[in-house]
Amino acid sequence: MSTTKLDLTGGPVHPAVSALRPLGPHEITVNGGFWGDRQELNARVVLSHCEQWMERIGWTSNFDRAADGTVSGAHAGIEFVDSEVYKLLEAMAWELGRQHDESLDGRYRSLVARVVAAQEPDGYVHTSFGRPGQRARYSDLEWGHELYCFGHLLQAAVARLRSGHDDGLVGAGRRLADHLWQEFGPDGRNAVCGHPEIEVALAEFGRATGEPRYLELARLFVERRGTGTLKPIEWGQEYFQDEVPVRQAHVLRGHAVRALYLASGALDVATDQGDEELARAVELQWENTVARRTYITGGMGSHHQDEAFGSDYELPPDRAYSETCAGIASVMLSWRLLLRTGDPKYADLMERTLLNNILASPRQDGRGFFYTNTLHQRVEGNEPNSDEINARALATLRAPWFEVSCCPTNVARTLASVHLYFATATDDALQIHQYGDADIRTQLQSAGHLSVTMRTSYPDEGRIDVVVADAPVVSAGISLRVPAWAKEGATLHVNGEEHDPHQEVRRIFQPGDTLTLSLPMRPRVIRPHPHIDAVRGTVAVERGPLVLCLESVDLPSGTVNDVSFDPEAPISEAFDSTRIVVEPAHAGHPAWPYSEVTDARRKEHWTVNLVPYYSWGNRGPSTMRVWIPVKTPSS
Repeated sequence: MSTTKLDLTGGPVHPAVSALRPLGPHEITVNGGFWGDRQELNARVVLSHCEQWMERIGWTSNFDRAADGTVSGAHAGIEFVDSEVYKLLEAMAWELGRQHDESLDGRYRSLVARVVAAQEPDGYVHTSFGRPGQRARYSDLEWGHELYCFGHLLQAAVARLRSGHDDGLVGAGRRLADHLWQEFGPDGRNAVCGHPEIEVALAEFGRATGEPRYLELARLFVERRGTGTLKPIEWGQEYFQDEVPVRQAHVLRGHAVRALYLASGALDVATDQGDEELARAVELQWENTVARRTYITGGMGSHHQDEAFGSDYELPPDRAYSETCAGIASVMLSWRLLLRTGDPKYADLMERTLLNNILASPRQDGRGFFYTNTLHQRVEGNEPNSDEINARALATLRAPWFEVSCCPTNVARTLASVHLYFATATDDALQIHQYGDADIRTQLQSAGHLSVTMRTSYPDEGRIDVVVADAPVVSAGISLRVPAWAKEGATLHVNGEEHDPHQEVRRIFQPGDTLTLSLPMRPRVIRPHPHIDAVRGTVAVERGPLVLCLESVDLPSGTVNDVSFDPEAPISEAFDSTRIVVEPAHAGHPAWPYSEVTDARRKEHWTVNLVPYYSWGNRGPSTMRVWIPVKTPSS
């Protein structure tokens, strides 16, 4: 065991210096409700689903073959499937930290033992490179993903450490990180990986273990990026974020997941090393990307070909790539920015992305996933074969597994740790950023112990109750985030007395004190920026934090492609539904689809339900759209 001081607090991220302190697994627990149901589904179904698929198709046994010397010529899957095993281990570690389970603990330890057995004496561990009959180590930094895989191992080790354990996988992580220092440190190769991830992982592993070399190596990787160390490819160096140094870039570009992982790692380096120029560069990249390159769901990436950001305002709904992993990476970056600055706009984007982009991926039964997240499904999809591997971008319904299956394991690790994004603390105050049924207990450095219970039916209803269970004997603060969409209608009551919802509640709290935040949940008609030409002339509907959509199973015509909507017409609400009136086009199918006149035939009116975008596609094959054409006067 290391003799350095370990950091066993703070969840996935714990900067050396920050405006807000993240809470660790021992400080917050989700108990039922919206997020509790999803964490239980993750624990009960998603983890074993991922584990069984990787066992069945040989990705896990790659480590067994690597350990016994038979992997050459017998490797299962593409060169970076090791990372899926590591993300599963990270998910298991967070879940064990959330609630211990003997069966899961045994499965976790068994899987760790198989990984550790494949590690070579110098710390290197990869099942696709470096052994007789395989490509040499680091011979394909553009596409080999070695350092990417290593990053996910290190993040899994961080999860284990932050859950209170310094054992097998953590030791493997130290040996690996020491190997990387020798290979890529100041006296090593001047190189980077084609897929960023090692940067964010080394920075956090350095924080968790107290080893400054790991943070320094993360800095070296960040500074080398943008100097042309990777070979040119058909999509240009910006695909790798290697065309301009990080501190000189003004917007996220290229492959979306790569760009977001790199920005997260760069911010970690900037924060801990006091590099304000680099930190401000990342903040600017976030601002410009959110303003011009982000979907209404929080999704990022509009190109299928290279899984990349498009140009400014290039956000086609039917060709949205909006990869689930990019949404997860966006949350990672926004969380770091929130910790650094305390600005609630970052928590706003996290909420939007978690509820609308990331939660759209898992099927209700936890056994199927969207890799990409379209905002307009024009044709009904086909039910995927539950026993077959699917192409990642071709699945039009949630599929059980993909040839590149980064999203299911990424969803698993995110759901297992999502409660750690709910709240933060300062020396004398608690800040609640995300809403769900949770118990929070933390030690405020200058005030003392504070425990609260949060109960809510959010995001379906707008009332959030926070009840103080235990409080310091001195003044302390509690603040609840008011989302940007609720600025005008939010109310806050403390023990029944009205309080400014935008201000921290500060007092000497007593057990039983109750803060009740009420957020307006009326449906809102949302219009796109006029520069987003792909959705000009359409509107979307949001209710609370949820983006709603129109699904064909709720339409008499069975398709969403031929309807229009009057945004000035009333929107009705029942207890569990939002309803609008739409008109079918009934334009027929002429021999030539262009004309000087608009079809003027009488149209019907249908009152139809809108459903949360995250839930679409769970009732069988359907068409769907978020952006609905506006009814024009002539129609």
